[in-house]
Amino acid sequence: MTQAADFERLGSFYLGRLLGSDGQLGPEPLLVDARDFTTHAVCLGMTGSGKTGLCVSLLEEAAIDGIPAIAIDPKGDLGNLLLTFPSLAPDDFRPWIDETEAARAGRSLDEHARATAELWRKGLADWGQDGARIARLREAVDLALYTPGSSKGRPLSVLRSLAAPAAEQRGDAELMQERVSAAASGLLALLGIEADPLRSREHILLGNVIERSWSEGRDLDLAELIRRVQSPPFERVGVLDLESFYPARDRQALALTLNNLLASPGFAAWTEGEPLDVARLFHTPEGKPRLSILSIAHLDDRERMFFVTLLLGEIVAWMRSQSGTQSLRALLYMDEVMGFLPPSAAPPSKAPMLTLLKQARAFGLGVVLATQNPVDLDYKALGNTGIWLLGRLQTERDQARVIDGLEGSAAARGGGFERGETERLLAGLGKRVFLLHSVHEERPVLFGTRWALSYLRGPLTRDEIAKLQPRAASEPVSKRGEAERAASGASVGTSGARPALPPELEEQFLAAALQPAGARLVYRPALLGVAVLRYADAKAGVDQFVRVALLRELGDAASWEGALELDLARLALGAEPAAGAGFSPLPPGLGKGSADRLGKALALHLQQARPLVLRRSAEAALTSRAGEDEGAFRVRVREALRERRDAALEKLRVQYAPKLARAEQHVRRAAEEVERQRSQRTDQAVGTAISVGATVLGALFGRRSGAGTLGRAATAARGATRAAREHGDVARASEEHGTAEAELRALDAQFQAETAALRSAGGEPELTELPLRPRRNDTQVERVALVWLPYRAGAGGRSEPAFPALA
Repeated sequence: MTQAADFERLGSFYLGRLLGSDGQLGPEPLLVDARDFTTHAVCLGMTGSGKTGLCVSLLEEAAIDGIPAIAIDPKGDLGNLLLTFPSLAPDDFRPWIDETEAARAGRSLDEHARATAELWRKGLADWGQDGARIARLREAVDLALYTPGSSKGRPLSVLRSLAAPAAEQRGDAELMQERVSAAASGLLALLGIEADPLRSREHILLGNVIERSWSEGRDLDLAELIRRVQSPPFERVGVLDLESFYPARDRQALALTLNNLLASPGFAAWTEGEPLDVARLFHTPEGKPRLSILSIAHLDDRERMFFVTLLLGEIVAWMRSQSGTQSLRALLYMDEVMGFLPPSAAPPSKAPMLTLLKQARAFGLGVVLATQNPVDLDYKALGNTGIWLLGRLQTERDQARVIDGLEGSAAARGGGFERGETERLLAGLGKRVFLLHSVHEERPVLFGTRWALSYLRGPLTRDEIAKLQPRAASEPVSKRGEAERAASGASVGTSGARPALPPELEEQFLAAALQPAGARLVYRPALLGVAVLRYADAKAGVDQFVRVALLRELGDAASWEGALELDLARLALGAEPAAGAGFSPLPPGLGKGSADRLGKALALHLQQARPLVLRRSAEAALTSRAGEDEGAFRVRVREALRERRDAALEKLRVQYAPKLARAEQHVRRAAEEVERQRSQRTDQAVGTAISVGATVLGALFGRRSGAGTLGRAATAARGATRAAREHGDVARASEEHGTAEAELRALDAQFQAETAALRSAGGEPELTELPLRPRRNDTQVERVALVWLPYRAGAGGRSEPAFPALA
């Protein structure tokens, strides 16, 4: 049995045990360096090969090591990762037992639950695992099961994919183009429109509309997109005028198709739940690593392509926002990738997937793809894949395709490839036996997959998902500012003509969203203030400038108390109101000189109410940035410490590798010497026995003379003396072999102790707070303006905001 100490190695994934030359499982565990997965991996195997169990084990190992992962699940199998029971009690298994399976076994549900619990306990023990390791898995990561497009489980809102990227991302032309293309491709896939980004006028039009809004820092929702398709904010596309490129009548047809999607009852599910935010899928708001399973088994093909394309676009954007690293920062796993990365066609998901395979390594993001049939995958893309996990394949044709792919990959990397040996190994694979072909290893190895920590009961139904992972109702899709929430549903009050303002006070109007026909708008006044604050602390090495924008809806007095902090780029402001709108009255105090007075009040308010609380990690020598919450900073600190740990581990490996190699060589030579001495002893013993026997026979039967008999007796005596000496040589050689093995064990124990010290130092990072306040001279007010907020008048004098959420 494999002992826990054999595989609990720092920064290594325990995937199974190596097969010996006799084809049987040996005692040696297969450990794969976590960093190797930054070169990406592909897992191929027919149904029943054990592919799902291997990939679940891979995700479990990443989780235990604190590495976050996003797992796209088209079949519904990966929800089993939440079926992890540290106590391994029958009652834990009972709710998930398949009644049909129990009946087939001739057991009641309770009996089958007891049998299953015992099966899992024994299976884990056979692989050196137990409930304590399951508990480590549960403690290391947050397990979340999402169901986009469904209210079962935890839904995901895809509307965030139409929100404008952050300013620093908008400055990256390549990233902007990729995100625009992903958003347009995903929407058109949902509409059932096959759209080539270079030739489809639908794609080009949507891309231009999205790009124009985002470059101005404006968010889009589907309603606003429909309006802009009808009346695009540009007159030319390339060198052609808009009407020649896409006439108004055809644009109206596209707008109606989009509107039908928006009006569809089923589309509401895509707007509910947590936002599609990759950072939140990889980590909780508190910074804990998260294993996010995105179950899409309930979606049809168009919906799957829509969601996967948008998700991959978001992952590319997230990837580009990260710093470079040689450590494994996160994993993206996709089960049954068939149709999303084909060798010839170009579905919308292919371009962002290729981008990840080509570029993600530099950012520490490993991509793992799994499928039954090699023909499902683009072999040019697989040239960027460093690890192949190959199980039993269905046909000889599939094996030939894999061999061709491996040969091409080896040629692309300038390495050798033993085609005949690989063909022989692939042909003999059994169930749960895989061939590991890695660019990080000298030669391919065969291994048997370990027992999964999770209860692999098969695909989960949507009702089971709802029971397993109930929707987190406490998290709204979006939140409005306090001022907006307080005003929502309030009385419109008196409305009349547009009030006059002093000339020095800037006046702006927030754009209203698309309103129903006949809706009446009433503008309510709010104050907008923009200032730059400097936070400096020479001792802590901090000198940061923060630009702050505050919005405060006005009541009876002009004040900054309770103002909402927001992203100024997301405010769609204009110089003129909507036609026919009414206005609420202004509070007193907005006369002459009010702009200067409000600016001074804003500076004082910010100095008192806007301290910058930074966090410091002495261990990582890092200080949080302005606007970086504690969870995000913990992630950054943890990644920095992981990089330091990996560097220290590599240093240890370099330090101990020659020592261990010499010790292993000493053990081998000593073992060879023992065998040589044993062989010599056996030969000498046989020769002495023959000589003594001949002497005895001669003495008994008198076939030789007495002198000859005496000579042979002397020879036999000398042979017996040599045999005794050979026996002593064997004992000395065995003793030397034992000493060499003891030295090797001691050296390995020393190495493991030092790596264990690295692991014990990798707990939750300790943070201290560093509060800073802006000094009076370091506060610069850039702008104070009166902003009119549009409200839609309702029945009974009530009103509701006619603009998107501001926060």
